[in-house]
Amino acid sequence: MKAKALQICGTGSGVGKSIITAALCRIFLQDGYSVAPFKSQNMALNSFVTEEGGEIGRAQAIQAYASKIKPTVDMNPILIKPTRDTKAQIILLGKPVGNMSVYEYKNYKKLVFDKVKGSFKRLKEKYEIVVIEGAGSPAEINLKKHDLVNMRIARLAKAPVIIVGDIDKGGVFAWLVGTLQLMTPKEREMVRGFIINKFRGDKRLLKPGINFLEKYTGKKVLGVVPYFHDINIPEEDSLPVRFRRKTPGPKRTIKIDVIHLPHISNFTDFDALEQEPDVSLRYVKRADELDSPDVIIIPGTKNTIEDLSYLTKAGLAKKIISIFHSRPSLVLAGICGGYQMLGDRVYDKKGVESKTREMEGLGLLPLTTEIYPEKILSQVKARHLDSDIVVTGYEIHHGRTEARGNLKPLFEIFGAGNEKAKKYDGITTHDNRCWGTYIHGVFDGDRFRRHFLNALRRKKGWQDLSTVNSYDVDKEIDKLARLVRSNIDLNLLYKVLLRGR
Repeated sequence: MKAKALQICGTGSGVGKSIITAALCRIFLQDGYSVAPFKSQNMALNSFVTEEGGEIGRAQAIQAYASKIKPTVDMNPILIKPTRDTKAQIILLGKPVGNMSVYEYKNYKKLVFDKVKGSFKRLKEKYEIVVIEGAGSPAEINLKKHDLVNMRIARLAKAPVIIVGDIDKGGVFAWLVGTLQLMTPKEREMVRGFIINKFRGDKRLLKPGINFLEKYTGKKVLGVVPYFHDINIPEEDSLPVRFRRKTPGPKRTIKIDVIHLPHISNFTDFDALEQEPDVSLRYVKRADELDSPDVIIIPGTKNTIEDLSYLTKAGLAKKIISIFHSRPSLVLAGICGGYQMLGDRVYDKKGVESKTREMEGLGLLPLTTEIYPEKILSQVKARHLDSDIVVTGYEIHHGRTEARGNLKPLFEIFGAGNEKAKKYDGITTHDNRCWGTYIHGVFDGDRFRRHFLNALRRKKGWQDLSTVNSYDVDKEIDKLARLVRSNIDLNLLYKVLLRGR
């Protein structure tokens, strides 16, 4: 079969493009096709490191898993990682090329379109179907002239376009019609239908709206996908709704507070913890929210120094230190940037992340960190030195950290990418109350996660839980595919796909 492409655009950010794309990748795979995802440009602080050591958006990694193929940089040739409101680090084909202002990046895009075309061409030559994800809205008037991700890519790929709208936000029919109205006549011809996402209620009540939409636009509604609560797919780039809620439940007894930093990144590190039956995990922004947690975790960040400054100004630094010293049972952990913050000082002498050249840390671990322009990007395999449990994850950081004194390293890394390695990562106090690591994804491993939680249970005088709550993204993707498959018109979708634009 000659390679086909399908583009999933949306009425705006956060409407479910990434999730629908992942579902379609799995559905096409289940139906016997080789399939790959593609998003030419992604803005996300949740990133992933490929086997070759390239950095891409986390969503494209999940979509690759849905396709049961290894993630590669061609699936997301440009990644934008905001460092401030008007500036971001630009990742091209997996490697950082510098920090740019919005205007600088606008001009830079003209120079890299050939790279984007090359990535898409390589995917199309290798797979039968490429499912393309757009970004934001394809009808952003101010971005159209230098579009690198929506309708320009659909034209390049000769891909029919499906527009996804989020009915949970309200106004979905106006949103869908308005999106079409702001397109040029040629662009409207490329749109072959709609998917209404996140519906709650009785679909029969939607019929008048769907009838009007189809008659008014001449485009078919391919399906209405229900809102779901029981499918756990890692979030992409925007802050998820769960950041604004506490996790209830009488059985959730280990209280874990994750500090919600302004530049928080890779918050998917805690998805598996959140699913454990004996865990109550929440994200906190204010000092008065830190009440009586069993664990405080400082997560990764795209801007360590500015987020350290935030901790100080918000009173969180003082509160964290106070709780740590006053509650002997508390465990304090730092991941990547959070690990750096636990030390005495962080230096950014070359202004890689921040205009501030140095900042005092929390002073709870005897270490200092310097931020360098060269970024460390690597998948790793490591052994937890206390338990001998093997974990897998990835490193993604500009910082180089040096420890003093005789504290223990946390992990021994024995694999980096496809190569053997032998080096130590992280540091921990002798009582394991305070520790930090550069390895993202340490809690994804079932054995290490349960080891960590059982140690907390023993502190409370509770018995260990021997049942492992396996965190299996593959099963979650299968659940998602079943949901989407049963709520869209697949025959119509295949007609759209196979006939092309």
